Amino acid sequence: MGSGKTTVGGLLGARLGRPFVDLDDRIEAAAGRSIATVFAEQGEAAFRDLEAQSLRELLTQAREPLVIALGGGAFAQERNRQAIAAAGALTIFLDSPLETLRERCAGLLHRPLARDPLRFTQLYLERQPIYALAAWTIGTGSGTPEEAVSTIAERLASGLR
Repeated sequence: MGSGKTTVGGLLGARLGRPFVDLDDRIEAAAGRSIATVFAEQGEAAFRDLEAQSLRELLTQAREPLVIALGGGAFAQERNRQAIAAAGALTIFLDSPLETLRERCAGLLHRPLARDPLRFTQLYLERQPIYALAAWTIGTGSGTPEEAVSTIAERLASGLR
């Protein structure tokens, strides 16, 4: 949360001429309600099931390469990492320091897991080692989203994987 996934993802999709999909937006469209409402009415487990289903559909039904922004907890789920690996998709971790993420997420009441500062810190610490499993790590704690996109595009152009 707050690392720039949606902003960087959208800009990267435009730069590469590929469709961009924000997984959270797709989940909300499929559920017909906000993620906060799904959490409140059905709980996190139900949300994670919707998330996994939506991601699997994207990965298996896409007719062209996509740029997908995963929600903060999606990559933390083993079943999602397996689906991503099975699709042969490149994973990129947008890394920002905890304090930067806190500042960016301050006041985001529509994000259920951002409301509690202690839980936010706990999630950050729990997820960091998992996020490090991504193929690439790109720092987004400073600089502009465009700079992050340029770094990714340069790596892609040089054939790094």
